[in-house]
Amino acid sequence: MTSAPTLKPRDRDIILQALAAGVVPRSGLPHIQVGRSAEINALVRDVDRIADGGSAVRFVIGEYGAGKTFFLNLVRLIALERRCVTIHADLAPDRRIHATGGQARGLYAEAVRNMATRTKPDGNALASIVEKFVTECVRDAEGRGAGVEAVIDERLAPLQDHNGGYDFAAVLKAYWRASEDGDAGGKAAALRWLRGEFTTKTEARQALGVRNIIDDGDVYDSLKLLAAFVRLAGYAGLVIVFDEMVNLYKLQSAQARNQNFEQILRIVNDVLQGNASGIGFVFGGTPEFLMDSRRGLYSYQALQSRLVENAFATNGLIDLSGPVIRLQSLTPEDLLILLFNLRTVFALGDPEKYLVPDEALPLFMTHCNKRIGEAYFRTPRNTIKAFVQYLSVLEQNPGQEWGELIGAVDIANDTDGGADLEVEGEGDDELATLRL
Repeated sequence: MTSAPTLKPRDRDIILQALAAGVVPRSGLPHIQVGRSAEINALVRDVDRIADGGSAVRFVIGEYGAGKTFFLNLVRLIALERRCVTIHADLAPDRRIHATGGQARGLYAEAVRNMATRTKPDGNALASIVEKFVTECVRDAEGRGAGVEAVIDERLAPLQDHNGGYDFAAVLKAYWRASEDGDAGGKAAALRWLRGEFTTKTEARQALGVRNIIDDGDVYDSLKLLAAFVRLAGYAGLVIVFDEMVNLYKLQSAQARNQNFEQILRIVNDVLQGNASGIGFVFGGTPEFLMDSRRGLYSYQALQSRLVENAFATNGLIDLSGPVIRLQSLTPEDLLILLFNLRTVFALGDPEKYLVPDEALPLFMTHCNKRIGEAYFRTPRNTIKAFVQYLSVLEQNPGQEWGELIGAVDIANDTDGGADLEVEGEGDDELATLRL
């Protein structure tokens, strides 16, 4: 295993603040990542296949607090290192894969706002990608003595095979013209269109002269179009990460769920049949989202037949060749290494500044085991949060004995407090729940 890069104070603060709040840090993940090497290697192979012009789809399934979001963020970092562009978003009541009231367009807009490249890993990379593409077109046009718009059309010719390709090219030409004229408003309007932020066709026509916008019904086609564009701009491919897919499971409307599942089925079919190129999807969800026979993906027969897991992968055997990756529980040994890593992060890598000795770590794990049983390593989020808070108190109270404080650490089981989501104007589910 390669050693982690040198830890910077900024990364230390980001990691500790996020973990103390029970969320995943946006950077510094290699400093704390442990275990799950088989799952990571499977996703690395997927990313390499995407970079070679192929496609991939994965459903990362794990309990609440099991580390799904951490794993998905790690996948995005791997994709960035392989020169892919990544976009990501969490599903929510106002962000779904299929909708008729703007929720699907909202998901697309949020994902593209989070667009990242290796040089802009924190998001908002769309403008730099467009600028890079247009600049190369201008340079090519000057070298050949051709018109810039003609070169843009020539380079974007492969997009004409995609739905919306003509409007996409028109928007990029509008961006170039605005750039030449020093029209910041025109450039901003072009980027708004590419992000799917126009709500009416009239507004887009007035701003850019195009007749169509990215709307609820165009989201998947627009993602494929975006994947083709980033490859033309010189990147290896597009990796799309959608987390909190359990929000589809929580929809009370059977019609709304099935329409979203149909879009997922379309994605799965395109990838498995080889009809997509340079694009990958990674969905994060809970076991209920996948396996519930009434409201999960398994309630949609066509999806169940494609996602059902290998019947031979039992009794500790794994098969990572299918679309579903179940996050294996961290072993107690993995969690012990993680606690070592967190102690090292606190000390900025200096053993002289460790807040607790080696013997404190297994004692802390024993305390966790007594409080919540084996859940402390199956769903380790609250254990990690408690350990970071424990070290924070020791850091701020130098006279406190570490042994006396361990017994005062309170750890709770990680559970979901989410409620079902109402969908206005759509059919009710087969069963209703009455709460007084």
